[in-house]
Amino acid sequence: MVKQLELKDWWPWYRRIVATFGYDQAKDQAAADLLSKLLSGKAADVSLLKKRVADHAVLVFGAGPSLEEDLRRMMHERVLQKLITVVADGATTPLLHVAKAVPDVIVTDLDGIISDIVSAQRQGSTVIVHAHGDNIKQLQRYVPELPCAVGSTQVEPRPNVYNFLGFTDGDRAVFLAAAMEAKVIVLAGMDFGLAVGKYSKPRVKSLMVKRKKLKISRKLLEWLAQKNQGDIALYNLTANGEKIRGFRRIQPEDLDKLV
Repeated sequence: MVKQLELKDWWPWYRRIVATFGYDQAKDQAAADLLSKLLSGKAADVSLLKKRVADHAVLVFGAGPSLEEDLRRMMHERVLQKLITVVADGATTPLLHVAKAVPDVIVTDLDGIISDIVSAQRQGSTVIVHAHGDNIKQLQRYVPELPCAVGSTQVEPRPNVYNFLGFTDGDRAVFLAAAMEAKVIVLAGMDFGLAVGKYSKPRVKSLMVKRKKLKISRKLLEWLAQKNQGDIALYNLTANGEKIRGFRRIQPEDLDKLV
């Protein structure tokens, strides 16, 4: 666990994000409150999630342009099933259909293909649903379809809704793995370049905004690495991605050594 990170450390980042993108903190909080109510009586047990992740090597899949290549490289080495897999939203789809693998954990703000997320959950995935001011309609529509879920927020926590830190589904998946006390975190499909992966979002309204989000996401991961101080071994397997300070490069054939 990254013992140095606390919720109080998150607020300067959140204020910067609000200032950059013009988000409404009151709407973010309203979304968290709504999700808390929607999960009443069917919230997944976080302690069981922690038991699933703690002290394990974890692969965190973003939805960047390198995702399919990274998956195929790991499939070739037959290492995918040996690690805990945490996927960011749209990365659920290629895990299911390209790798024929069910992710252990899905981190989503409900932008991905919902039928794939529901299908994965029925096959054993734990779903972390994120609430923010821009996805209230999706929460109302899709959360009732999920048998259970863990809620997440970027503002004040509520019953059944946690602030694991993080901004986008990708970096939040990494923060989640850290909060659940993974012993190793390996990034895949996290490019952070100018191109947007085809699994990232069905419709990107603004490429400029998306690139700004990716820039902050990368900085957050570097902040996590800076605060880590050796508590977690951090690696980056992304084939064509940008360098992320604090994450050492690794190849699929070396993953066996981490298990």
